[in-house]
Amino acid sequence: MKSVPHATSLRRAPVQRRSAERLTRILDACADLLDEVGYDALSTRAVALRAGVPIGSVYRFFGNKRQMADALAQRNLERFTEQVTQRLRSAVDGGWRSAMDAVLDEYLAMKRTAPGFSLVDFGNQIPVGARSAEPNHRVADRLTDLLSGYLDREPDDDLRRTFLIAVETADTLVHLAFRVAPEGDEKIIEEARELLRAYLARVLD
Repeated sequence: MKSVPHATSLRRAPVQRRSAERLTRILDACADLLDEVGYDALSTRAVALRAGVPIGSVYRFFGNKRQMADALAQRNLERFTEQVTQRLRSAVDGGWRSAMDAVLDEYLAMKRTAPGFSLVDFGNQIPVGARSAEPNHRVADRLTDLLSGYLDREPDDDLRRTFLIAVETADTLVHLAFRVAPEGDEKIIEEARELLRAYLARVLD
């Protein structure tokens, strides 16, 4: 089942399955068009045409394209969380190293394959280049809630700060890797992985 953004990002939350499917088509169209034309040229009318829905259906959920991009970012975070959760369920050794690899690998996979992700990721790229702190706090909070039980740690302020530092570090270095190479420079990615392992080993071991 495809995830939909939390209701707070929408004018009206979908109630029926048909409405949820229409919202999915709208966000899919938004993501595809972000890759094709960029955010400045994106319009609600173009999204409606691409999604095959009346323009009124778009405005039923969103007041403008910024709200649509925000909802796409929230959906990205939901899907990221789902993928990390699935990876952790199949992890062999448990422990934070498996968790870190799952988190970083799924983030890299979304950078490489998720439509529109290079512009909105989890909400901090529009306008292009904007680096708001809020999305990384949101990701760190989600990881704290998700991983605290897996790591048998209390989800306290210390763990939250640890994950925030790790998320900020990974975010900066992964963006660097994708500026250097379209698919992400592997040497920079491996350096990022080693840096994260060294930091988390000091804090979590």
